[in-house]
Amino acid sequence: MNSTLMKPTKTTLTASLFALALLLAAFTTRPPKRKPTLYLIGDSTVKNGKGKGDGGLWGWGNYLPAHFDTTRIRIENDALGGTSSRTFQTKGLWEAVKNKLQPGDFVIMQFGHNDDGPLADTARARGTFKSNGEESQEVYNPLTKQQEVVHSYGWYLRQVIAETKAKGATPIVCSLVPRNGWKDGKVNRATTGYTQWAAEAAKQGGAFFIDLNKLVADKYDREGEAKVGTVYFTSKDHTHTIEAGAQLNAATVAEGIKATKGLALSKYLRKK
Repeated sequence: MNSTLMKPTKTTLTASLFALALLLAAFTTRPPKRKPTLYLIGDSTVKNGKGKGDGGLWGWGNYLPAHFDTTRIRIENDALGGTSSRTFQTKGLWEAVKNKLQPGDFVIMQFGHNDDGPLADTARARGTFKSNGEESQEVYNPLTKQQEVVHSYGWYLRQVIAETKAKGATPIVCSLVPRNGWKDGKVNRATTGYTQWAAEAAKQGGAFFIDLNKLVADKYDREGEAKVGTVYFTSKDHTHTIEAGAQLNAATVAEGIKATKGLALSKYLRKK
């Protein structure tokens, strides 16, 4: 029996080549690899106002990107002035960050300046129990007009640590930066209190810890009260730094990251 072989037409040949090209492209074209994100959360010492030098004051989060290779990692400053470890969560700010977290991301948290206040006043209602313990108290919050169970400073940090890890991201706790307050030629430190509780919460939750209070205070002591009070602060504000102070604090955070053993974030630091 004779069989006749059909020669492919020009149209079918073109279509076949086009299909082959699409198939090859599917195997060779890959979407760009997602860069990890470093999220910063905290109070006004991390981002003051809208982060644009409001009143000449800056938070260290504005200057931290200068220490990183931002072609390889994103940095997002989600800190908000006036918040405590409690209100950053109760206002939904942490929830917004948590919803964006993906495996391989990082979270640096720094709270404490606003935790030392009443639990249920009509002005702020942002205070927390001064410990890393399990203390709690139900209060009526006059701002939200709802009942609220208030916990310790360390408890709120541990919540963020646990939820960060559950997302496959890496939590890093910083102790709060020191204020411009001095005694006998030495800057006041939070050696006990918030620094201790932050360290305990980090250890208990399995987070990395950077003692930013000590690292910055050591620099302040070396440079002296007169210089710190004029170069890094103004005479009108002992908590919020001006630009040079924010840059010093950011550089200190970067140094702390580099010195923290096992912290993968350090590989994204800019090489000097």
